[in-house]
Amino acid sequence: MIQNKMDFLSALRFLKLKEIPDAWVDEVWDLEFTERKPLDDNTEEELAASGEKAFRTLYQCLLVHAIDQQQSADRDGAQTIWATLGENGVSVKSLVAVLSSFVLAGKTKGANAQQRVSSLHAASVYLLLLGIPGSIANKVFHEVLLDTCADLTSHCWPQDSGKKRKKDGPKSSQAEGKRSKPQRKDPHEMEMDDEEEEEEELHFSGQELMKIRDAVVLLVQSLLRLLQTFPLKDQPQSASNCMNIFSKLLYFEPVIGELTFAAAQDMSKLRSVPEMAFYGLQLLCLPKHGDQKESLRRVFHQLLYVILMMKKSSRGKPSLLVSSQATLSTRDQAIHFVCHLVNELKELALPLLQILLQHICFQMVEKSEFRSHGAQSVGMLTSQMESTDYACFIKWLLNFSRSSKMVHRLFSIDVVMVLLEQPERGAEECQDHELTCFLPHKFLIQSLLFARRMDSSPTVQSHALACLAHCLELSSFNVTQAVHNLFSATGTQTVLESEITEGSLSSQQTQKTFRTLPFRTVEISSTDGSSCDAKENLALLLRRVEDSKTNVRKSALQALVSLLRHEVIPMSMENLATLSERCRDPAVSVKKKALQCVGELLTAKPQCHVVQKAWLQGVVPAVVDSESSVQDKALEALDQVLLSQIKPFSAGCHLNASQRLTWDLLGLLCHECHNLSRYFSRAFTIWCKQNKFTPTFVTNLISHTEADHAAGAWLLLSKVVASSPVLPYSKILDAWDSMVNSKDINVTTCCHILCVMGDIAAHLNKDTKDRIVDDLMSWLKSFTLSLEVICAAVETLHQFGRSEDIKQTQGFLNQHCGELVSVCEAYLASIILSEKGTQNLNEKLMIKHLHTLGVVSLHCPAKVTKRTVLLVESVLTTHSDKLAEHQEELPASLPLSQFKTNSLPTKVRAHGVITLGKLCLQHEELAQKYLPVFARELEVGTEVAVRNNVVVIMCDLCVRYTNIVDHYIPNISACLRDNEAVIRKQTLIMLTNLLQEEFVKWKGSLFFRFMVMLVDPVPAIASLCEYCLLHLLLKKSPEMFSQHFIECIFHFNSYSKHKCYNKFPQSEREKVRFSLKGAQYRDKRFRIYRFLLEHFTDTQRFNITNKINQTILACFADEELPLDADGADILSETFNILSLKEMKLQAISSAAGGAAGEEPEEENMATMAKAVLQAAQNKVVSQVQKKAFIENTVPLIISLKSLLEQKRSPVLRDLMAYLQVTMQDYRNEVKEFFSGDEQLAAEVEFALKTAEKEREMEEQMDNCSLTGDARTPTAQCSVQGSPIRPRPRPLLPFSFATPQPHPNPASARLAHTDSRVRRSRQEEHVQSKSFTLNRTVMPKGAVNDRAISTPKGVTVNLTFDEGVSAIFSDRGTSLAGETSVLHVRSNEQQAPGLRQWNVQSPLRHKTKTSNA
Repeated sequence: MIQNKMDFLSALRFLKLKEIPDAWVDEVWDLEFTERKPLDDNTEEELAASGEKAFRTLYQCLLVHAIDQQQSADRDGAQTIWATLGENGVSVKSLVAVLSSFVLAGKTKGANAQQRVSSLHAASVYLLLLGIPGSIANKVFHEVLLDTCADLTSHCWPQDSGKKRKKDGPKSSQAEGKRSKPQRKDPHEMEMDDEEEEEEELHFSGQELMKIRDAVVLLVQSLLRLLQTFPLKDQPQSASNCMNIFSKLLYFEPVIGELTFAAAQDMSKLRSVPEMAFYGLQLLCLPKHGDQKESLRRVFHQLLYVILMMKKSSRGKPSLLVSSQATLSTRDQAIHFVCHLVNELKELALPLLQILLQHICFQMVEKSEFRSHGAQSVGMLTSQMESTDYACFIKWLLNFSRSSKMVHRLFSIDVVMVLLEQPERGAEECQDHELTCFLPHKFLIQSLLFARRMDSSPTVQSHALACLAHCLELSSFNVTQAVHNLFSATGTQTVLESEITEGSLSSQQTQKTFRTLPFRTVEISSTDGSSCDAKENLALLLRRVEDSKTNVRKSALQALVSLLRHEVIPMSMENLATLSERCRDPAVSVKKKALQCVGELLTAKPQCHVVQKAWLQGVVPAVVDSESSVQDKALEALDQVLLSQIKPFSAGCHLNASQRLTWDLLGLLCHECHNLSRYFSRAFTIWCKQNKFTPTFVTNLISHTEADHAAGAWLLLSKVVASSPVLPYSKILDAWDSMVNSKDINVTTCCHILCVMGDIAAHLNKDTKDRIVDDLMSWLKSFTLSLEVICAAVETLHQFGRSEDIKQTQGFLNQHCGELVSVCEAYLASIILSEKGTQNLNEKLMIKHLHTLGVVSLHCPAKVTKRTVLLVESVLTTHSDKLAEHQEELPASLPLSQFKTNSLPTKVRAHGVITLGKLCLQHEELAQKYLPVFARELEVGTEVAVRNNVVVIMCDLCVRYTNIVDHYIPNISACLRDNEAVIRKQTLIMLTNLLQEEFVKWKGSLFFRFMVMLVDPVPAIASLCEYCLLHLLLKKSPEMFSQHFIECIFHFNSYSKHKCYNKFPQSEREKVRFSLKGAQYRDKRFRIYRFLLEHFTDTQRFNITNKINQTILACFADEELPLDADGADILSETFNILSLKEMKLQAISSAAGGAAGEEPEEENMATMAKAVLQAAQNKVVSQVQKKAFIENTVPLIISLKSLLEQKRSPVLRDLMAYLQVTMQDYRNEVKEFFSGDEQLAAEVEFALKTAEKEREMEEQMDNCSLTGDARTPTAQCSVQGSPIRPRPRPLLPFSFATPQPHPNPASARLAHTDSRVRRSRQEEHVQSKSFTLNRTVMPKGAVNDRAISTPKGVTVNLTFDEGVSAIFSDRGTSLAGETSVLHVRSNEQQAPGLRQWNVQSPLRHKTKTSNA
């Protein structure tokens, strides 16, 4: 012992304590260790010369005394140290002062490595000295010095790998791909930054860094030894500082291996600084350092930001850390440490675990990576909870999922997905029976996940649907069953007694009912309702597939495919058609997603016929998509599924599943999907350029022409044979001979074989060609072929006659096709000229002759005689007797005004029109002669097929003879209002094609007739018209809508008194047919107006408003247009149009309203530069619009109001309604706008106030309901920045209580508006615009019989005192003490002000609600 004292005194000598002036010591103590007081130069140099070894020696000697004192508590070892110091004249006060000088020297910004090491060692000595009993009595303890020594690591350890640390700019907490706004700095921070920039950067060698690190370890060990022996119960601020220090040290260095958090740890076994830090946090939770619950609350609060991967500064919002491996590792260690504390402290920690989980949810950011990690953290922490606590958390999560913040609702979905991967908890594990309903996975899916399908935010909707799709991939049977229940309803369920487990059903009551039943079919009485809900859910999902937001459509597609793959919904053509249609979505990303989805479905269900068909209908048309990347994806899919599976075939070979799929798809293309042939041909055109078809491929393909699936092989051959130089012609000729001799041949296969024959014609010798030509002629003369085969055969005949000499080619065609013309002419004459020819008419044979005549006449126009034309005409008229004379000239007396009815069937007459049209294509004089006939037939004809074909012929003639047919475009466009839907659709398609190719211009009434198609009684035709206008025609004429808008107003109201508008010629019949005049058509007119306005640009909206002022309002104000009944209708309609929301400039309305349901918070905003630019643009636009309104509109309005008052016109009401809508944006500038008419200004202000009061009354009716739920532990709503403040404490105010999210009214309103989802509406309506007062922790009787004052017309958010939490709901008392005041503050209310209040008793309201 004596030797230890001697060693200790010897170790103290290097500090020169006896040479230190007392005045300096007193001055240092007077400064409270806040700044360093330098000694004289000599002493400073001597002290600075003391090295690391001297401090380590002193530390070891002091450590020996500390250990001896711990081992021999009954001995006065500690007193011996203080006595020894006194006996030897060593002043404790001087010792502390000198140590503080070293500490403060290392804390300075420019301290070198030696100063930092000495500073850390001096701090270690001080902490060790402080831990020896008697330190307080000997005045060693000083709170400021203790905090300075403890926090020395953050000052002495250099940041950024040896480079002096500079203040890092705040990390972005925005959404991915967005940069944050530059945060403001206070003057103090700016001064510090300036100072740091002026300093030179310090660099340390690796050896110096190791010394500093060893000194840091020694300091942390000293701090841990101090906490083991020295209680901080009376120094709560120091305990709090220690927690902050330890939380920072968690990131000090990476930890190798896994950490163990044993209760009693040997200090020497703690290898890394983070491990020591965790041990320090554990020590701070001991009772000797203060209230254990409060200490645990603070530890959890510190670890909250570690788990969130955030950096919490003393001021401002937390900033995100870089998601590195080290950060993730520290996060995982923090989670395991929390789990360890919960296991150790059980009942004490579980309530705080609830709060920790709630804060993780509440402070989550929108970044998907952080949300994913945060959800995993919640999952790991909830696994430590008992079922009752878990159910309480799920109940809180339900309210959280209805928060007004989009990121909260988004994160609740992530949490649900993590919880679904955990084993389902049984109801028997929950002590509170009222909470058992929150335990099943079914509740998570239906009440939290699926409920978000109606969210106001497209981002949340999209995420919810994507997660719903993922649910079906989970291994849990209960999860997949819950999804099945949402979309499929079965009338009966078979229940086995032995299979029923507690918790598997939604409620305890139904559980007991089913448990008592024997093994038999159980009828469920609510089947009809569930069936209805299932249909509604599916209908809603299908609507989401067509949502206006791209991400929602993509997620809905994924959900739909998952439901189809797992057979949750039927594999019907309707559901699959939805997938196919999305392959033609306007958005490229949706098209790609749809292609991927149909591909996944085909892979999962390769043998399903309807899936195969849907795949073809989705993928094949995408080959001609306007986006090259979509084309490539479609071509890749076709190549992989079709071309790559063509293998050699032999009779004994077996086709695998992929090959069977290929031939099934090709078979569908040949038969049911024959309409896709044009797109399929486009794919082969591209592949031919890529030289995909090798001789081996063609050989393999020909081997399949003898198989059962030969039709598909011939289809592919017909596409590839033209690009293949070498072919086994003998096999193809054998197939031809077989087909010619066969009596039963498939039409499609026959056409493909004919196509192949035509392509190889150039490679055949003359004898073979002649033989095949003879076969073709005999085939065609037999007239047994179908119409499709006739076309293919004539085309093949043409290819066999083709040569380099055009005259030779035409001679061949004149010979063979002319022969066919003669045969057809002779047959028609035998029917038409014979008296009884039509009595025994073979309709099919007649049609084939007419069709053949039309096809071959295109190849040999010289062989078509006037007699042939008259014969075809006679098919349509009754004047066949004129042909008996075999006149060479056309009879002049033949009436051509119309086709008169004869005894021939309608089908024959329809084909006769087509044939006559083909004849007109080759002879212009015939076209001129028959066009009036065609036009007249469109007006008076009664046969649908004939008129339909006339439309086709006239549009084809328009391409050939544009100038001639242009005069008849009004006759064609009149068919857009035909009584037959098929004719309206055909006319729409044909006219769109002509407009696209500019054979027809937007002249006369054509545009307005297209507009009428938008309100066609058949929705499919109206939708087709919308597609044609937006995606085909508007791109060619962007100003088309705005140019015709004003004339639409006059035209649809049949108003022709204006000097400029509605002056184009049209017959009375056409005026009546296309008129939308009258109140009965008002909805249709405004549907058209809205459609046009929705697709205006802001420039067009601005210009059209000014143009309406000049051409309509000014004309009535100047009395150029009479204010009669028709004029009043026009003026009224104009004011209603100006009041439409679609008329407002989008730049202003979108800036004012923002995205629906989205928070205008930092996470959801674009870059700062873009936001500033957008705001500036909006301001400029707003000013321009305001100026135009004042200068152009206001004078007209004042003049019109005066005129309307004189006339006592009812239009005055519409004018005031327009002003009321328009002046909402200029609420405070009414008097300025209408300074020329004070009475009008007063009336407008009164109208605005009245409307506002009515709106407030409506909102109040919805808002003021109080919904009681005795089981809910907290108020459903809360607000950040509550006016309630905690009571004064010795420590700084600290709040780590249950965060209570705002409800989301917008989401509930959206559910409320969708009438087809009634159950969802009922669930969410309670959450909208209401707050719930539930059983809280307020002391009993604190708020008895007290009314609640609620501000009128605002969304109410409640908050109680600081310590209140959901976890104390049953029998706890308020941590903040008894308070009888319930504070209420609205979102918009910044400070209490004078405003009108509604005072309503909850008891009275509850009585009213129950009565209602």
